Amino acid sequence: MGSTAISTQQAFCNLQKITPLSYCSSSRSIVSGNRQRLWRRRSRWAMPIRCCSAATETVKENRREVLKNGEDKLEICRVLNGMWQTSGGWGRIDRNDAVEAMLNYADAGLSTFDMADHYGPAEDLYGIFINRVRRERPPELLETVRGLTKWVPPPVKMTRSFVSESIDVSRRRMDVASLDMLQFHWWDYSNPGYLDALKHLTDLKGEGKIKTIALTNFDTERLRIILENGIPVVSNQVQHSIVDMRPQQKMAELCQLTGVKLITYGTVMGGLLSEKFLDTNLKIPFAGPALNTPSLQKYKRMVDAWGGWSLFQELLKTLKNVANKHGVPIPTVAVRYILDQPAVAGSMIGVRLGLSQHIKDANAVFSLVLDEEDISNILQVTNKGRDLQKVIGDCGDEYRRA
Repeated sequence: MGSTAISTQQAFCNLQKITPLSYCSSSRSIVSGNRQRLWRRRSRWAMPIRCCSAATETVKENRREVLKNGEDKLEICRVLNGMWQTSGGWGRIDRNDAVEAMLNYADAGLSTFDMADHYGPAEDLYGIFINRVRRERPPELLETVRGLTKWVPPPVKMTRSFVSESIDVSRRRMDVASLDMLQFHWWDYSNPGYLDALKHLTDLKGEGKIKTIALTNFDTERLRIILENGIPVVSNQVQHSIVDMRPQQKMAELCQLTGVKLITYGTVMGGLLSEKFLDTNLKIPFAGPALNTPSLQKYKRMVDAWGGWSLFQELLKTLKNVANKHGVPIPTVAVRYILDQPAVAGSMIGVRLGLSQHIKDANAVFSLVLDEEDISNILQVTNKGRDLQKVIGDCGDEYRRA
């Protein structure tokens, strides 16, 4: 174990030389004051870099993976049910139908649900759902169900009472004594209050109100600062798709060195990566499917930044050929491709609860194996696109532009 820690430390130093960081003065003092503490923890954080094609020891039948930092750990399903779609804009959600749909997903083994404090009734729906699981399902299923939520506070002063009261709201809504995972988002890096909030969250974890602490939409520089401050982060949720490969640049390198994993969203680009948009021309009014949801509109902007609709059509045709070869739909290929990337523990598929379902296609992800020919064909197209790291910036930078 000692030799692994030393080699990892050297690799971490090399990464800093390759990708120098421009810390603000306050961040610089934080880093310099905690650098030795980081190195002392290196042996605990160090994890071997995994090969894309190899299953990790923590994956059970390729379906589940353990996120961990020190003694903190949480096992999740590698395909997560994303509940942003409950927040409005995707169609009216009926409460009873939605909870019934959640039970169907859990019964099919897709038992990890991702939500947020601002996703409309998502946390409330989970509370109803988990109570039905407790009453109507065997204990074995309850042990596999996970509810991951996010806290997205305004950038106000992060006092202990404010943080604790905010977390208590989610605990009450989800009807759990302890949150499986609290994923923290921060809007303004110039306000160092995010470190105060995370330290209070760490205290709440110590009290049993949170099982694991994670991040959402943090960039590589801030993730490094947070780890150097001793915050036991297990994952960072970021936008990641065949089109948006930014996490595989600086972020994945740091994650492999520290053991932090990535949970990805936007992996099927709100449905753009599907047969529905193959052979369509959006320049012709009413000629193709409408971009009538917030996610479709968001990821269409990503397509435009990456290379435009014509190149995207070339990508869809390539993905369709791969999908036909394996007898699966395009979204299944899109998710498998990202799950095979370094540092990725799980990928999100948005669920329109009670309106549509994708249980069969989602479960097909676990048995799909992309071969070298598949990867080569996909890369021939994606390499024609722009580097979104240069166009947009690092992970989460799209949320922090002036």
